[in-house]
Amino acid sequence: MKVSSREKLREFYKQFSAADRVLVVISADPDAIASAMAVGRLLWRRVESVTLACINAVDRPDNLAMIRLLKVSLLPLAQLQPGEFSKTVLVDSQPSHHEPMAGLRFTAVIDHHPETGAKAPFIDVRPKYGATATILTEYLRAARVTLSRNLATALYHAIKTDTDDFKRQTLVEDLHAFQYLFRHANVALARRIGQADLRLEYLKYFKNALQTMRLRKGRVFVHLGPVANPDVCVIIADFFLRIHTVSWSIVSGTCDQKLVVIFRNDGQRKNAGRVAKESFGGFGSAGGHRTMARAEITLADVKAPPIDFKDDRKVAAWIVIRTEKRAGAKPAAPKPENAEVMPNA
Repeated sequence: MKVSSREKLREFYKQFSAADRVLVVISADPDAIASAMAVGRLLWRRVESVTLACINAVDRPDNLAMIRLLKVSLLPLAQLQPGEFSKTVLVDSQPSHHEPMAGLRFTAVIDHHPETGAKAPFIDVRPKYGATATILTEYLRAARVTLSRNLATALYHAIKTDTDDFKRQTLVEDLHAFQYLFRHANVALARRIGQADLRLEYLKYFKNALQTMRLRKGRVFVHLGPVANPDVCVIIADFFLRIHTVSWSIVSGTCDQKLVVIFRNDGQRKNAGRVAKESFGGFGSAGGHRTMARAEITLADVKAPPIDFKDDRKVAAWIVIRTEKRAGAKPAAPKPENAEVMPNA
């Protein structure tokens, strides 16, 4: 039997007292930022304090614009002492998704990604929902909270982004939340945030991607080599999926001694999350949704076969071999080194 939002909210509130200092932890993206803001609003005047913290460096222009324009107070987790907080909440993620989260004890976990067996006194994981922001919007409505314009805009933008304008997995609950938020949000401001997705220094990565891309039967493979931030891989992967003949976009790069592989597909082919997990789950964290997924591998953990991560061509070939068959077709026979490189394609 489905538990109502009012009952879930009541259970959530039971985890906190007026003396609690609460830490809300996220891996910053629009859905996570908006959901953390919502938790802060739900706990306002119910606890001593609420601090929002992120485990990742916030470099994506749209995230930076969201934080600046909506006046979000978000601190790096590395600057804080989690032990100084009496309660910790995780939203839009689960402890096994990111190494820094695995060592924390969470009071509450609220997420919409596939279940990983997370343990906490309060768990609300709804994999069929298009966004965690939808879950938090239901909580806010159950609490009869009056939304500020900034909070409504954040949640509106989060649902719009995570459902890709309702082209990805979506439930009627996402639509209802979106319709409600539309009445309270600053839509023009949300549009401005969504359009701030490029930085001038990222253009060199587009040049690199276009010059080294491998295109096979609707699947684009790109290895960018060292990148300033893993979000570059996300931007490039989304870019290639906009080409009408491309059904899969698999883009990788190395950053901070890790290999990051981003998967995108058109939703008509195999499950991206499953392909990511089958391809790289044995090396590190990997998984995601049907149309979008991610793998993160510590370079030192790839021992069999040993890979020279300084040789971008060899890394690219290894990724193609591990992913191509799982993404829908037999790997092509080996070709001369330059035969797969398609500049200007």
